[in-house]
Amino acid sequence: MLPVPSQLPKSFPRSGAPTNGITSPITTPGQRNSYSRIGPKLKSSSSRPKPYPSRLALHVTDILSHAYADGTLETYGSGLLAFHCFCDSRGVPEAHRAPASPDLLSAFLAALAGNYAGKTLDGYLAGVRAWHIIHGVTGAPNKSECDALVRAAITLQPQTATKKRRLPYTVDIITILLSHLDPAIPLDASVGSCLTTGYYSCARLGELTVKTLSSFDPSKHVKRSDVREETDANGLVMTVLGLPVTKSKQTGEDIFYSAQNDSTDPRRSFANHLRINAPPLDSHLFSYKHKGVHRPLTKTAFITRIHKAFKAAKLDPLQGHGIRIGATLFYLLRGTPFDVVKTIGRWASDAFLLYLRKHAQIMAPYMQANPRLHSEFLRISMPPVRCKSSS
Repeated sequence: MLPVPSQLPKSFPRSGAPTNGITSPITTPGQRNSYSRIGPKLKSSSSRPKPYPSRLALHVTDILSHAYADGTLETYGSGLLAFHCFCDSRGVPEAHRAPASPDLLSAFLAALAGNYAGKTLDGYLAGVRAWHIIHGVTGAPNKSECDALVRAAITLQPQTATKKRRLPYTVDIITILLSHLDPAIPLDASVGSCLTTGYYSCARLGELTVKTLSSFDPSKHVKRSDVREETDANGLVMTVLGLPVTKSKQTGEDIFYSAQNDSTDPRRSFANHLRINAPPLDSHLFSYKHKGVHRPLTKTAFITRIHKAFKAAKLDPLQGHGIRIGATLFYLLRGTPFDVVKTIGRWASDAFLLYLRKHAQIMAPYMQANPRLHSEFLRISMPPVRCKSSS
């Protein structure tokens, strides 16, 4: 399934969905099977031959659709909608859309360049590719030309397409926000616990919240029963949250935090949340009492309440991702080794190293006349040397 995007591409007439809406696999969220069953109208020679019955071919398509995470499919759905709108506006017959010729894909990217961010175009192209892959359609874009067009789009992208830099949350900011939350109010107790938990565990906000009130899925979202404590040989206690599914691991991952010595202590906030809200073991971890029932904490509810706290404190609100960014910087500036912070935050190398390049305070100790620190920095930041074995 490729979910319906929240809005149509601005470059195309807002006359509704593409004219070939039935053959465009863009359906409502939660209907992944609809996506795998609704394919492009093809010329007989366009799709790969299936050496097995059509029922098995459909099953293969169903399984392939699960190779993509829900969030990825949502982005791909926007790209596919943009592609069909482009084809409709240019009168491209349906049979010529799959397989999409390299020239058609290049024309599609060129039409959007200057209106969208380069990263957006890259995602849109990936959505069209995924549609081809899942339905067994042969054909490939001109990679070098498409890559060049995406680079050109980055150069031409409008100022409005450039995201404002995500500023980090800090312990001081969280302290101020907590002072504007009432720990005796169910929603505030939940939000405060979610904020401190997310910060000290370097979690993604979407891993601790749900999209909508009705979207809570115990097999995908963290529950109260997923929390445990572990103690090492030295008696140090860690609180561990077992996330059933994450953005990068469909099999789930553990995140963890320890007690802190100030008002931002996540263990204290969590204990207060349990006392005020007492969420059932099988409910969303940060569910809170609302009109006699437990309501899962949505990302929207969290952001809305946090922004009200920012406003009350007369501070400019920060983006949700700033929690994870701030947590990473917190541990780095505290002197935690790079590889340990990388493990805590489950960062990919290229994403993690952005912090080394952008923040002078982190780099400063490693740029002094200190051989030991210099060697440590090189060990972590440089790839290992591969030596040829002697024959």
